[in-house]
Amino acid sequence: MLGIALTIIRRELLIAYRKQADVLNPLWFFIIVITLFPLSIGPEPQLLARIAAGIVWVAALLSALLSLERLFRDDYRDGSLEQLMLLPVPLFVVILCKVASHWLLTGLPLILISPILAILLSLDFQTWLAIALTLLLGTPTLSFIGAIGVALTVGIQKGGVLLSLLTLPLYIPVLIFATSAIDSASLGVAYNGQLAIMGAMGVAALTFAPFAIGTALRISVD
Repeated sequence: MLGIALTIIRRELLIAYRKQADVLNPLWFFIIVITLFPLSIGPEPQLLARIAAGIVWVAALLSALLSLERLFRDDYRDGSLEQLMLLPVPLFVVILCKVASHWLLTGLPLILISPILAILLSLDFQTWLAIALTLLLGTPTLSFIGAIGVALTVGIQKGGVLLSLLTLPLYIPVLIFATSAIDSASLGVAYNGQLAIMGAMGVAALTFAPFAIGTALRISVD
């Protein structure tokens, strides 16, 4: 099972390497959105620090939406999704590998470039640390929730709008607690509670989302 899981992850990373535009476009979108705000509203550190939480997480949500469609749709179109579902391992293992690969290509780069974002938004160390921690805890949840929406709409032509309508309302709790944690950090207030709630949402998504995704994929493929 471990060998098959590593093979699936390697396959996803290799496909991403061959289609680099699909991976880089959401990341460039995230960077461009963050860069435009200081240029449009001015370089005042206090103003940027006050709105940094909303800027970072709205940009993260939108960039996550841009990267979701390639999660299952390409495999569905070329028939490889059915082959993956027939592998001699439980379907949730395949789904976990797919979602983990998606996070490695979309969520992890956001965390790695967060120090640059902190410089652009004139943030102190504590606020940057809160941003990095919320991205670390929140982006896997975004990937799992988004995967449910993709699985439900994978067989629909031009289902991007429907995908947004399905996933955005479910993203709101992550957005609320992430921005609350960053705001608390900027004010020097403890934000352990927000991080704990985000961690609980991540564990719940890790536990229940693979089974929901598997059921949705079976319905879509049938």
